Amino acid sequence: MTLDDYLYYIILPVLSLSILLVFIRFFKGPSISDRVVAVDLLVTIGIGIIAIYSILTHQPTFLDIALILALIGFLATVAYSYYIQKRKNK
Repeated sequence: MTLDDYLYYIILPVLSLSILLVFIRFFKGPSISDRVVAVDLLVTIGIGIIAIYSILTHQPTFLDIALILALIGFLATVAYSYYIQKRKNK
């Protein structure tokens, strides 16, 4: 089994299943915190899919896109935590 076979037949189906489960958590989440965590996890899974696509197509440029997406996801999580902190102080 080559690396490409491993990525196609094992890693991508696992990531696809995890996306489905995270979407269920996103829609069922009773609080907004659950939904923010689900969105953060979706961004992380998306980064993994972009990295796999970069490996399969031999295009390292896509890793730059994954890095930018990771930075945006991190900033969004920090902004949400700042919002929660300010909301509790009122």
